[in-house]
Amino acid sequence: MDENTQVTPDKQIQVGGGMPVIQYWAEKTLSPDGVKIWQTLFHKSACLSCAWGTGGQKGGFVNEDGEVLQRCAKSVEAIASELQPPAKFHKLYNLEQLQNLTSEEANNLGRLTHPLIRRAGSSVYKEISWEEVYQIAETSLRKSPERIASYSSGRSSNEAAYLLQLMMRSLGSNNLADCSDLCHAASTVGLKQMFGSGTSMVSLEDLKKSDCVVLIGSNAPANHPRLMNELIKLRSRGGKVIVINPIVEVGLVKFASPAFPLTSLLPGSEISSLYIQPIPGSDVALFLGIQKSLISQNLLQLDYLKNHTIGWQAVLEQAKSTSWETITQICGVSKQEIEIAAQIIGTSQSVIFAWAMGATQQDNGVDNIFSIANTALITGNAGKIGAGTMPIRGHSNVQGFGSMGVTIHLKEEIRLTLEKLLQRPLSRVPGYDTRGLIAAAASNQIDTLICLGGNLYAANPDLNQAKDALANIETIFYIATKPNQGHFHGLAKHNTIIIPVYARFENPHKTTTESGNNFVRLNDEGTTHLKDANLISEVEFITEIAHRIQGDTPVNWRKLQDTQYVRQLIAQTIPGYEKIAEIDQEKTEFTISQRIFHSPQFPTPTGKASMFATPLPQLTLPTPADFGLPSSIPAVVVALITGRSYSQHNTVVYSPGDKYRSMPHRNCILMNIQDVESLGLTEHQRVTVQGDAGKLEQVEIIYGSVRQATALMFYPEVNVIFKARIDKRSGTPAYKRVPVVIYQE
Repeated sequence: MDENTQVTPDKQIQVGGGMPVIQYWAEKTLSPDGVKIWQTLFHKSACLSCAWGTGGQKGGFVNEDGEVLQRCAKSVEAIASELQPPAKFHKLYNLEQLQNLTSEEANNLGRLTHPLIRRAGSSVYKEISWEEVYQIAETSLRKSPERIASYSSGRSSNEAAYLLQLMMRSLGSNNLADCSDLCHAASTVGLKQMFGSGTSMVSLEDLKKSDCVVLIGSNAPANHPRLMNELIKLRSRGGKVIVINPIVEVGLVKFASPAFPLTSLLPGSEISSLYIQPIPGSDVALFLGIQKSLISQNLLQLDYLKNHTIGWQAVLEQAKSTSWETITQICGVSKQEIEIAAQIIGTSQSVIFAWAMGATQQDNGVDNIFSIANTALITGNAGKIGAGTMPIRGHSNVQGFGSMGVTIHLKEEIRLTLEKLLQRPLSRVPGYDTRGLIAAAASNQIDTLICLGGNLYAANPDLNQAKDALANIETIFYIATKPNQGHFHGLAKHNTIIIPVYARFENPHKTTTESGNNFVRLNDEGTTHLKDANLISEVEFITEIAHRIQGDTPVNWRKLQDTQYVRQLIAQTIPGYEKIAEIDQEKTEFTISQRIFHSPQFPTPTGKASMFATPLPQLTLPTPADFGLPSSIPAVVVALITGRSYSQHNTVVYSPGDKYRSMPHRNCILMNIQDVESLGLTEHQRVTVQGDAGKLEQVEIIYGSVRQATALMFYPEVNVIFKARIDKRSGTPAYKRVPVVIYQE
């Protein structure tokens, strides 16, 4: 995209949300598609955007607590994108032209309406019949089980997720990679080890009863705007919000919410009571310091630790024995700031610790989760009303996919129920997570790949490696509603097939989704605006493939095209989902059992929470010479944070810039003014940003409230320049601490 297409930077913006949100709503809902957008907003289905969750049987604008006006601009963006006219790119452009498109331009090609194929050696996509699609699928999925794989995102339903993993496991494969491997896997791994459950232990109702929220590594105003409503209400009743983020995000300082037109929209609402800017990747040191201060201020709950946790002695001893000099040097936060944070946490009655990918996308992501949860336990803030740990999930049903068994770490109780259903043992061969899948493909170990949503190519670090790896796979199926860059860069060796499916609010059958706070919503049937489209539902596509390969035994796959029947099987095989068996008749949505903890009894072998001492990270940065730069070139090395812009959802970019950060286009870098001046440069000059896999040139400098030796660039474009270190326990890449060198050529 030409850089002339950009938002206008506005250094005067001092509040998140506000009138720009109202202007966007007006622009979209008063457009020619406005009537359809409003109809969809009121449709009884879950929001397409983040996992905070709204909609369902109570109405499109209603959350699980019955509160109204619970839609945000992210919802409108997602709906408007799905209401685009039919895509005709296969008739207009060749692959070389399509590969030059940005994420935004690819998304704006329109809705997919017919199955398409790109054959080996061809420079174009062409339409293909459903019968030929199934013939190719049947042949390609009869390969050795270890050589077939799937990848999925949270855009689809619980029913499709359940059927995907059931088909893959019935074929003998455990290669069930998922987008969550790249974001919140550290949360799942860490929380599961500590509490026996890998999801949020708090509900929306708990947030309303909390008097303190510690928000770590999140830009909620851009990515989870409705969470801001809860923070506004918390502050209005006298509660405190501690924000931990290397970047000062304007909306975390002050946010103007349209949900409160008189008290918030015009004047704005104060959000952060304390804003801490640590060195990226130093959460363990920061929380160790908070623990040390809690001990010294006698604000720990020793009886709680003795009665409800194990391993607490080692955690307290580590905090006591680690010097303040070590702690402050690693995290870059003063002892005074840490003591203030500890005092707020220790004197609050009910504290919720919430985090996003700033904490998880590190090479010690699991340790970060341990350190955060250790702090919750030290203060007795786990297993009581209004308190606990709360990972803030991204895509609307990403957590539901994990619940349905789309994971390489299948729970033993689910394994047993699936073996009973399939009437045979499941394979014990370890499966590939997302990074493992790319590595296996790079080594020519994958023949067939089914992608249920998502953008596997762009979501990975080192885009050239991802492209080359996918090119080794014989056949790839991309199941999607719209084209994305992965469809043009992630081309298979023989056949690349795009399967056009219904959006959530268009499906011809009911489906369900699960929010990040464990609430299950029922989505009504709908219709599509696309005339003469040859669409299919994910449920029908998966079951038809499985039927053609396996027939009617031991599972009647065509009967599973009835999603009500699928929900009966889910109730029988997925722990906590028993109530889904009655959801069609009762229309009663529900919170999954044994996940919200209001008393300190946890589903672990001992009934207690496990605590773990966490090694301090070594956070040194390389030198310019390590990147091959001569000493004669002025250069600065920083820890680069990759992030989404305001108008972006995962890898999908809706508009090019970010007015709240004053970044006018995608090829910008947000930097600390002192780092810029050390190069002898000023704002808006152009630099080269180089990582360990490549470089981007002509990158515009934008001044930002970023701590020194830290910078931010937009994902997924910047992924091309780095390989990323991987957290060995969760498989998650360290997108939030990427060493790069910045210089002017």
